[in-house]
Amino acid sequence: MQVNIKAIHFDISTALTDFINKKVEKLVRRYPAIDTVDVTLKVVKPQTADNKEATLSIPVAGADVQVASKTADTFEEAVDLALDAVEHKLAKIKGNK
Repeated sequence: MQVNIKAIHFDISTALTDFINKKVEKLVRRYPAIDTVDVTLKVVKPQTADNKEATLSIPVAGADVQVASKTADTFEEAVDLALDAVEHKLAKIKGNK
């Protein structure tokens, strides 16, 4: 499984990278067909409180690419919210098979 993390206009910390990898590993354990997860992180409108955006893109065999984008106060929270949204979509796809 490959996790591609892209930080736009900032340097990502090792702790954040480890956090994302750990969360994605949990998702892949539930859905072993996942080969690639693309994570894009960016800061939007720096003057606001909820300005951290995480976008997850997961190609799924036999279905469309599943994408979820969430904005929160921290990148960790945004990643958690996006993973929850993608997991909900994956559960629907798995249930339809």
